[in-house]
Amino acid sequence: MKPAIKLLGYALMLGLLALVFALYGQPDFMLTLANQVWGCF
Repeated sequence: MKPAIKLLGYALMLGLLALVFALYGQPDFMLTLANQVWGCF
């Protein structure tokens, strides 16, 4: 795999992790998401 593609993949994964951690900082969003997931069962 080319180094540029590998670096881009790492950057995308890091961005995704940053987004997930940012969403955990908003409890209202997490509560809404948990209620929607629980509603599927």
